[in-house]
Amino acid sequence: MTITDETTTAEHSDYTHQRPIPREDLVPDLNHVNAFTTDKVASQVIDTFAPWARDRAATLGGQVWDPRVLKNARDAQRYTPELRTLNRIGDEVYDIEFHPAYHELMALGFGSGAHSLAWTAEQPGAHSARAVLSYLWNQIDGSTACPIGMAYASIPVLRSQPELAEFARALEAEGYDSADVPIQHKSAATIGYFMTEKHGGSDLRANVTVARPVGKRGPGEKYLVNGHKWFASVPMSDCYLTVAQTEGGVSCLLIPRRLPDGRLNNLKINRLKDKLGNKANASSEIEYHDAEAFLVGEEGKGVRTILSSAEYTRLDFAVGSAGLMRAALSQALHYNDTRSAFGAKLSQLPIQAPVLADLALEWAGAAHLGFRVARAEDSRDDVSERLVSRLLTPVAKFWNCRRVSSVTEEVIQSIGGNAYIEEHPCPRYYREAPLNAIWEGTSNMMVMDVGRVLTREPKAIEPVLDEIRPAAAEHPLLAAALDEIDELVMAPEQTTRYLVTKLAVTTQAALLVEHAPTAVSDAFIASRLGTGWGPGYGTLRGVDFESIIDFGRLG
Repeated sequence: MTITDETTTAEHSDYTHQRPIPREDLVPDLNHVNAFTTDKVASQVIDTFAPWARDRAATLGGQVWDPRVLKNARDAQRYTPELRTLNRIGDEVYDIEFHPAYHELMALGFGSGAHSLAWTAEQPGAHSARAVLSYLWNQIDGSTACPIGMAYASIPVLRSQPELAEFARALEAEGYDSADVPIQHKSAATIGYFMTEKHGGSDLRANVTVARPVGKRGPGEKYLVNGHKWFASVPMSDCYLTVAQTEGGVSCLLIPRRLPDGRLNNLKINRLKDKLGNKANASSEIEYHDAEAFLVGEEGKGVRTILSSAEYTRLDFAVGSAGLMRAALSQALHYNDTRSAFGAKLSQLPIQAPVLADLALEWAGAAHLGFRVARAEDSRDDVSERLVSRLLTPVAKFWNCRRVSSVTEEVIQSIGGNAYIEEHPCPRYYREAPLNAIWEGTSNMMVMDVGRVLTREPKAIEPVLDEIRPAAAEHPLLAAALDEIDELVMAPEQTTRYLVTKLAVTTQAALLVEHAPTAVSDAFIASRLGTGWGPGYGTLRGVDFESIIDFGRLG
């Protein structure tokens, strides 16, 4: 049967008269909003503790939701690094090729000073200012946050040894130089950490990689390193901090990627890791074959040297996890404030408002906890602040890095299927989140570290509890939590996740009482320290949902 033109025209006419989807029903991308100036917590930190850094933070904040930067972050994860072991004529090169988007992100991140401001600024509050920059950067991209954080942590280690001043100066530079040449010919440098071996895992004392002196022994002297590393982060860096067995025990060494004459430094990259997330960051397995290195610190003190650096990387992951929560929360609130259903904005629906408020509480507590540890680093001349830093660093690393995964998952739920599509930023957040709890010490390692602090430095708990007591005097639930902590710390050898969790949440509550609106702090205390809160998000009851959600909004 032949379809007549009249029938075709009629059907076409029916089709064209179907109601078009109105533009207001479609949620546009979150773009062109300054993630710093509209963030109530980050702005407060800068205004209170580092007002001199406001313009710098605002400049980076303006990049977070810029469409070009968002595209770079997505492209860098889609087009992953590729290892090239040989060049055209068969020479070993061990080169890693990155998508141009990766290099653009590195230039933006290192150009912002997010890696070095804490060490180069002469104004007070430099660690707080750098923490805000890291918090903002983690909203952009977690893969490049890794080399940024490693540079931040390594600078004081290298600065402490005059023989390595050249490396420290190159790492401090605000800029990015991707050229694969000796560090002596670079305007700026990056650094990697090569610690873990396949059989040893987190136990660095079990490592079998060895280093022997070329001539004299001692700090700054040249050694030759032989062995392997199972997790070698950022192998295209200009230098690497590593650990190896020496005659004096486990020692820390700095290995340049290229020697002063331009030759590759006897290092082989076996393969790149295919990871769950963090895909734009090249993680590798490597071998040393008489790689030239410089001893950092004394022989046998390598674990202590690395742990002094880990204090800063762990802080960075606590702050970075808060930043990742912020990015996810921003997406959730943008979508739910824009999309309407059942006659109201999604954020106003009684089934959704408790979820969004709960997520805002989680972010607020995490951000304040991370920034409190950064503030302690700003006052290390004060004995009490050094103790606060020593105890709360592993506490914040444990708690913030545990909670970020649940936040990213709940945000995807709050948006729905659109947040499960790779074009949306949320899948990146979801895959990135679990790594923060693994890198630089798993959750159990953080609990063990808290136990060591309470055993070796029992007075470390006192300034933390003293800071909580004024808030506890006004809030019975907080006072009860404080009493429970007092009992638990009497047996630090029994330190468990329960104690560390209680320390984290109680500290967050006290910080919110001091710095956040009453509606936020009261709801946090009632839910996190009371009995009426379920294990999932959205079980808040009897609180001012709108005030809490508004606190979490950008603007």
